[in-house]
Amino acid sequence: MEIQVRRGNERGHFDHGWLRTFHTFSFADYYDPKHMGFRALRVINEDFVEGGEGFPTHGHRDMEIITYVLDGAVAHKDSMGNGSTIKPGEVQRMSAGTGVRHSEMNASKADELHLLQIWIVPDREGYPPSYEQKTIAPQRMHNALALVAAPGGGDGAVELHQDAKLYAAQIDGGQAVTHEVAPGRHAWLQVARGAIEVAGEKLAAGDGLAARGPGALELRASADAEVLVFDLA
Repeated sequence: MEIQVRRGNERGHFDHGWLRTFHTFSFADYYDPKHMGFRALRVINEDFVEGGEGFPTHGHRDMEIITYVLDGAVAHKDSMGNGSTIKPGEVQRMSAGTGVRHSEMNASKADELHLLQIWIVPDREGYPPSYEQKTIAPQRMHNALALVAAPGGGDGAVELHQDAKLYAAQIDGGQAVTHEVAPGRHAWLQVARGAIEVAGEKLAAGDGLAARGPGALELRASADAEVLVFDLA
């Protein structure tokens, strides 16, 4: 299995005062031709948003946008008429499709919001805009990889318009979960918190790892950890 590590301290980083953001892949004013995405995975931004701040109304097209909250809550509004709050233990998917406008604000005036913003390129352009939000049952994630986004959705997962699956796990220190990467498939692992060991590499919060199958990835937590795993064509 071919492995490549992307260290968190090598990511693009900007401090705007109200927003501290880290870009795993090229995004906005951060450009690195070596890190333009991975397969259909285009963006992983780790954002820390001050109370009362956020991303006011703006537009997108032809992108699968996933919001995964680690601490705090996001207040979401969009031009499809959706208004909701996204908290830890939930996953939000918005397909921008032919065009949508939305805002993502810190729902608290005082507490910091910590989230991962994820973009996946859809399998074609021109889908109708759509929105979906689901709760992830805690027991599904506890020392296990819970499917949270997938083609067709279902079984607690939001739907993706791409041959890609997203899993989330909360792993106790000393415990491990395993993800099988099938022949011809690829995996991206993102450590959201804590620390893990995988394929002989020690990874901390903010670190990512790319793997090309076939083979098994054992994710062993050296401290309590929260991890996202993308399975990609």
